Amino acid sequence: MKKKITLTKYTRSSFLTYGLVIVAYVILQAMVLTGSISSSLKGMLVPICAYVVMAVSLNLTVGVLGELSLGHAGFMSVGAFTGVIAAIALEGIIPVGWLRLVIAMAVGAAFAAVAGFLIGIPVLRLKGDYLAIVTLAFGEIIKSVLNNFYVGMDSDGLHFSLLSDRTGLAEGGRMIVNGPMGITGITKLSTFTAGFVLVMLTLFIVFNLVSSRSGRAIKSIRDNRIAAESVGINVTKYRLMAFVTSAALAGAAGPLFAMNYSNIIANKFDFNTSILILVFVVLGGLGNMLGSIIAAAALTILPEALRQFADYRMLIYAIVLILVMLITNNPTLAAWSDVIREKLRGALRKDRASAAKGGDGHE
Repeated sequence: MKKKITLTKYTRSSFLTYGLVIVAYVILQAMVLTGSISSSLKGMLVPICAYVVMAVSLNLTVGVLGELSLGHAGFMSVGAFTGVIAAIALEGIIPVGWLRLVIAMAVGAAFAAVAGFLIGIPVLRLKGDYLAIVTLAFGEIIKSVLNNFYVGMDSDGLHFSLLSDRTGLAEGGRMIVNGPMGITGITKLSTFTAGFVLVMLTLFIVFNLVSSRSGRAIKSIRDNRIAAESVGINVTKYRLMAFVTSAALAGAAGPLFAMNYSNIIANKFDFNTSILILVFVVLGGLGNMLGSIIAAAALTILPEALRQFADYRMLIYAIVLILVMLITNNPTLAAWSDVIREKLRGALRKDRASAAKGGDGHE
């Protein structure tokens, strides 16, 4: 007797997301190898991967946990600067570029996770607008700190200072982080393949967390915090788990993004970047990881595609955002999509039933 294996709706959605990401990677990689992709789009592949990771990780906080965070770019900046510092410091020890990139992303994720934990302990006791304001303040504080942060390296190791350059480097030393000038002379180690691997790893972590017992606890806190507490769920623990995981993934995306350019500054990770990532999440749908991926890719490409309309580029961009939001939140279209989905499922069940009867008849 054959055992029938049934997949939940969330599992099917997860497999669909994995499949579409793999197909997109194969197609784009083939286009890159054959030279059938424009240089501008080719240069955007790594930033798209970084923004996809940022959107999926923020969706874990906003869509799954149900808390509004406006400082997600701050975690990305922590990961970017710490990861690049680690990669530069290891140049003489580890000559293999991809290995330094992996270490940089691991270091960025670790430091961002620590920052998320330290910020999350007091912040996650708040909720609603208060949480959003504090996370916004965190992002701006991190940007100000990095703008006044100096790191140098010489034969004695790394030297750090704040507010002004007091590193006192020996002859032949190298300034890595030079305050508001940021990091210059970065070796470009990021590749589209590395971005694809990070996206897949992010999806694996998020999907497994959401479908686990901890994920169900996180969603119960989102739906009704008082009810979750009443059945013994440790609200602080699970909120902190989601927040730190989200921060760590954003930190891993930082070095991937930063090491695609020859220089990077702290102002790149400002409030506007946090809002842009939040737009990806809202436009793609809260809790919808596939939607976040599509929104991040589309809205990263769209401004460049509209660059020929220089005078009206941002106006067209804003109109497109408004139209998409109206369409995705239209109850009539949602009802039509539900009807179409049910008809497709009914047809699929009939095909399976007829196939099963045909198989029984041949046996």
